Amino acid sequence: MRLSRLRIERLRCVDGFDLALADGWTAFIGANGAGKTSLLEAVYLLSHGRSFRATNRDSLSAIGSTGFAVHGEFTRPDGRVHRLGLGRVGGRLEARLDGADVTLGELVGACAVVCFEPGSHALIHGPAEERRSSLDWGVFHVEQGFLGDWRRYQRGLRQRNALLRSIESADELAAWEHEMAEAGERVTCSRTAYADRLRPLLIETLAGFVPELGSVVFEFERGWREGSLAGAFVESRPRDRERGHSTRGPHRADWSIAFEHAPRREHLSRGQEKLCALAFCLAQARLHAEHHGEWPVLCFDDLASELDREHQSRVIGLVRASGAQVLVTGTELPEALRSSVERLAVFHVEHGRLVDPLL
Repeated sequence: MRLSRLRIERLRCVDGFDLALADGWTAFIGANGAGKTSLLEAVYLLSHGRSFRATNRDSLSAIGSTGFAVHGEFTRPDGRVHRLGLGRVGGRLEARLDGADVTLGELVGACAVVCFEPGSHALIHGPAEERRSSLDWGVFHVEQGFLGDWRRYQRGLRQRNALLRSIESADELAAWEHEMAEAGERVTCSRTAYADRLRPLLIETLAGFVPELGSVVFEFERGWREGSLAGAFVESRPRDRERGHSTRGPHRADWSIAFEHAPRREHLSRGQEKLCALAFCLAQARLHAEHHGEWPVLCFDDLASELDREHQSRVIGLVRASGAQVLVTGTELPEALRSSVERLAVFHVEHGRLVDPLL
């Protein structure tokens, strides 16, 4: 998969941006605040429907603007080109695929982008929601029917939580729990199957990044303990009524990475957290390539400041062998990139606009 063209209008400080992208590696270099990260953010939006930054969609629009628009053309290995667009108009998101209005799910299913950025270490030390969301993106792209099951479960979850906070009949609660249990079990089966396929790729990648930590264990936690999901709902009713929300189920799922010499996340340094997060992102990209026969677009925001020279070289070597298209940002061009990548286009970014190519 290749992003062959990117156009951006009124996204943060970037406006009137239009660039044809080549295969291989493209680096965007500029001072802090120049708009480099916003370029990657735009690409990420087309694949995820949200930003990788902790922000709401309203703040994505340029100051003084009521909306934004991002357009991308993605070229498949067989030469087919898909035109994707995502914009915020009148307070709501609008998605388009090949000229037709589509749902957000249809849009993000048409392309794949994996991004490693300064906030990615939250995958390791942050809340379970971060890990669950990242896992689900991968599940969505390889497990058919997952999105429909997930939506059905979420609808039931909202209804059950509302009933828990009201004077409800047991029959009403049981009816929604039955609906949730059917969808939730399928969601969990899809997640478990994906985690089982991801595990060997993740362990192999981690062994190359943090060998000093010893053997690795990757575990998926489904969100409730033993027994069926339907039984878990019934058993947790008293506590759930007291708390006013559902405390067990797939919405509480999580995953963890533990090492022989660092059995708990608290034992990892910040640098090791970053490497674990990067390994997870790259393992997902590899699994996507195995399933679809094409690598996702890879984005690395501020690569030089996030990784030391040795690990930059390891990442570049691994990714270069894949043949994936890569977008990189930084305040300067990493020497490891300059010295080892042949097909490299470098652009200077100032105030959200491109200056003439540097290379």
